[in-house]
Amino acid sequence: MIYNNSIKIFIVILFVNYTIGIGGQKDSLSHNVLKKLVNYNVTWDSPSNDFNGSMPIGNGDIGLNVWTENHGDLLFYIGKTDSWGDNGRLLKIGKVRIKISPSSQIPLKDFIQTLHLENSSIVVKYGEHEIKIWVDANNPVINVDINSNVEIEALAEIELWRTSQMDLQSIEVSDVMFDHNIENKQIAPTIVEPDSLIRKLENSIGWFHFNRKSIGPSFTAKQQGLENFSRVDPLLDRIFGAVITSSNSKKISNKKLLSQKSDKHYFRIYVSTEHPSSPNEWLNNLKNNIDSTEQINIDQRFENHRLWWEDFWNRSWIFVSSNNTDKKSREEAFTVTQSYILQRYINACNGRGQFPIKFNGSIFNVPFKDAPGDADYRRWGPGYWWQNSRLPYYSMCTSGDHDLMMPLFKMYVKDLFDLFKFRTKLYLNVDGIFIPECIYFWGDIFTASYGKIPFDQRDDKLQESRWHKYEWVSGLELTYLMLDYYEYFNDENFLIEYTLPFANQIITFFDQYYKTENGKLKMEPSQSAETWWKCTNPMPELAGLHSVLNRLIKLDNDLVDSEMINYWQNVNNRLPVLPTHIFNGIEMLAPAEKFEEKMNIENPELYAVFPFQLINFNSEKKDLAINAFINRLDKGNWGWRQDDIFASYLGLSDTTKKYLIERSKNKNADSRFPAFWGPNYDWTPDQTHGGVLMKTLQSMIMQCEEENIYLLPSWPKDWNVDFKLHAPDATIVEGRYNNEQLIIKKVFPELRSKNIKIIQN
Repeated sequence: MIYNNSIKIFIVILFVNYTIGIGGQKDSLSHNVLKKLVNYNVTWDSPSNDFNGSMPIGNGDIGLNVWTENHGDLLFYIGKTDSWGDNGRLLKIGKVRIKISPSSQIPLKDFIQTLHLENSSIVVKYGEHEIKIWVDANNPVINVDINSNVEIEALAEIELWRTSQMDLQSIEVSDVMFDHNIENKQIAPTIVEPDSLIRKLENSIGWFHFNRKSIGPSFTAKQQGLENFSRVDPLLDRIFGAVITSSNSKKISNKKLLSQKSDKHYFRIYVSTEHPSSPNEWLNNLKNNIDSTEQINIDQRFENHRLWWEDFWNRSWIFVSSNNTDKKSREEAFTVTQSYILQRYINACNGRGQFPIKFNGSIFNVPFKDAPGDADYRRWGPGYWWQNSRLPYYSMCTSGDHDLMMPLFKMYVKDLFDLFKFRTKLYLNVDGIFIPECIYFWGDIFTASYGKIPFDQRDDKLQESRWHKYEWVSGLELTYLMLDYYEYFNDENFLIEYTLPFANQIITFFDQYYKTENGKLKMEPSQSAETWWKCTNPMPELAGLHSVLNRLIKLDNDLVDSEMINYWQNVNNRLPVLPTHIFNGIEMLAPAEKFEEKMNIENPELYAVFPFQLINFNSEKKDLAINAFINRLDKGNWGWRQDDIFASYLGLSDTTKKYLIERSKNKNADSRFPAFWGPNYDWTPDQTHGGVLMKTLQSMIMQCEEENIYLLPSWPKDWNVDFKLHAPDATIVEGRYNNEQLIIKKVFPELRSKNIKIIQN
């Protein structure tokens, strides 16, 4: 081990046998994390006026925004990761109100509402009543349990807003019918279809949304030349909704279910999406799921739910404190810790569904201020921008949250692989894959980006929009993330099934599309992120190729045949060096070898630092990166801006700390929940903002390079920290830094301890 003698570092390594399984890591010394976690629960001592005062809760696929109104009613919006409407918009499932009768005295007596992170439940107490709401981690059911010291009635009511066919007046840039060049920006009306109440239920109530039509591939494929690509329409015949049940219940109407007088009430809201399906088939399948779920004792279900969350929190943790005694320093350390914990919690609440996390609100969007519409609205619309979508995922290997990463890989790698290959050959007549920056979940390019001239009338088959026409770093970043996944979790099956086939297609595209001049690839036409539009050899793609190829070439020969490695080596040998330039008389990293037409406010020259980690605090070329960071044209530490991460990787501890504190305080001004960031550049809650926050804090504590594990590379001396984090080669490191003393408590496996190096700037 290497450590800096200028600080006091006390190293004690306790080798503990970890039990490792697919669910995470747990041992006898880590259970105390739950006791620490409760200090960061969110508690309110007054009701909320509306959805701006909601708390998030979820099970990875189903998410709720929960709040209690001043008269005691409990309300929640229900979101889901796969509830795509017929216009390709990710819709809410609906909204439910729970009303207790007789109503309580206003103001509510002794009100308290707490989000219990340790078991992912919300408990509301006032007067004689206690309400607990939790979304089963293992089953698609929302549970509302009411206990009272007196006999009461409880009413569940469905509150729909999609009640009749509606012409959506305001659409967003990634909506299918959006066109910049039309006065009202709509190619044709965007018609929102109504939900349907289920009328044939006896002692329960329910509703559904059924896509009888599709404004998706049926429109975009024709415009983009993809009609000959065979696929099932992902919108047509998609159906989603819910059924509410209760013991001792009486159906009042198709919208209202009464749980009759008792001191205990139990509502169950079963949520389901099917595709393709029909209303009868969907309802029959949902009834079967209800029957099978209710065969499990409710106490056992909650225990299984609690154990899932206990396992989740024991995978990893970070608890920051200050060794300064002043109140401000202590509060800042607390806020940073709580922000990290709550963002990781939100990731877990909506990260295990069928589709990746939506950067612009996830499934917790509600009609925040300035929303031109209802709870289905999100700024920028339904599409996936890769540069935004990726940011929540860069922290997940280090936190050990492998299961939360799979929806991203499933959509981009498994579901869309064949379409990507088909389009690359069709548009550019080369093999391999390029991934457009902006796609719908079915893989087609945004209508507004592709342009209104039909495919068969074009000479240039690529999209018309210049904002990301030649921005092709997404495939390289995705490959990099998948290599991380393989290395962190030693998952050889994943490497063979996902990473290698995809990586080879990405490399093949760059090799065949760009020409070789003087023995080197000349990447032109190209652009550097959305910022520089006329480039040669842009930094993001070039750094990505260098980084990905270096990692691929070093893979074990038992996993990759020599022919493949020789091919990768050949491409690697033809890569130009990372570009630099002289600015204000100082040499620094450049956005590209040649770059013109600045149109946006990113800093693509620093992609060599993050995400591709070719240069860090320990590199010979560190000064080139630091000079680029200091002289960057655009600065900021909110939203998708990555200045915090750049600073942490370059060992700039004071700057990183300052940025991180500011980021952790930058919540939505109208939201009561402390981790509902935004809207910033996107929408609230802003998942790009929280993603950068998580990755920054992790990289201050630990950075990994090849076989080395560096601890405290950008950690401030006046902050203490308890941590358990994951590293490559299925490694776990647990330690504590307190008053400038570092104690490494555990390293697993034991042999990895020799690779730990202690660095503090």
